[in-house]
Amino acid sequence: MGYVRCVNASSPGRIVLLTTSHRVAPGLLSWPAWQALHGADRVLCADGAHPQLPYLREAGVQVDEAAPTAEELVDACAGGRTVAVVATGEGEPRLTDGLARLAGSGRVQMPDLELLPASYDLPGARLLDLVQVMDRIRAECPWSSQQTHKGMAKYGIEEAYELVEAIEEGDRHELREELGDVLLQVVFHARIAEEDEDEPFSIDDVAGGIVTKLIHRHPHVFGDETASTPEEVKEHWLRTKAVEKRRTSVTEGVPLGQPGLALAAKLASRVRTAGLEVPLPQGEGVGYELLTMAVRAEAEGVDPEAALRAAARAYRDAIRASESGALREERG
Repeated sequence: MGYVRCVNASSPGRIVLLTTSHRVAPGLLSWPAWQALHGADRVLCADGAHPQLPYLREAGVQVDEAAPTAEELVDACAGGRTVAVVATGEGEPRLTDGLARLAGSGRVQMPDLELLPASYDLPGARLLDLVQVMDRIRAECPWSSQQTHKGMAKYGIEEAYELVEAIEEGDRHELREELGDVLLQVVFHARIAEEDEDEPFSIDDVAGGIVTKLIHRHPHVFGDETASTPEEVKEHWLRTKAVEKRRTSVTEGVPLGQPGLALAAKLASRVRTAGLEVPLPQGEGVGYELLTMAVRAEAEGVDPEAALRAAARAYRDAIRASESGALREERG
């Protein structure tokens, strides 16, 4: 394919600043980027080790390793020439700042300046950064390099509770931060798991497993089955889950270490979903009373843990109000 350049001696020319994402495999550039590279009079790159360079040269694009100043770049465009600059990871701030100063001075006829993204991040691309950062921290941080699954378990519980609190408080900023903290726990544990001598696995294995599970448990999305209501979706989920797990009791898979009200509600949910008739055990004491209340709450569609936390927050506010009133009386 040929490229025809029309050069106007009186034209100030054109600068094309190409940016690329390090999260996309080198060489996978947009068609407008390839057109700009092949059509440019010169292609420059300040970084001789830029990952794109071998692929550009393989495609017949001559790239000069150079880091021109803004003035030099403007001069290179004189006569209507087009100069493409393959930006480094920092995005060439020194060059763009210099071009902005020249344009603001009014003393120079500026070339046309085009910012052309040559490759784009896909959704979820920043997760790759997280994995890379975690790799380095695990290798170089004296504390992180010594952590184990057991030692980190308590932090997973803490972060989960903080996430729940952010959700219940309706704080969007805190919600985003706490989601990040929970995600860190997942990535951290997966990184630790890579070093296991007997059964290592990676974050890709974790992600691959959940992808397979989600597809299998959503036949109404990825298969031929249909579901038009949340109840039908739940039926699909429970049916496929039962086939996968092959459990002999509805209580299997219910973690006994969770908070008591949540545990009681989960057991009640399993019983109700399975259509079982199980009388509540009778006994003396507040524990059996709480069990009865938790089962009743679950049957009414109420999360007893969330309900109790809401009541506890109201109790906390009442305590603070009482303390403030007592303090005012003392000062009065």
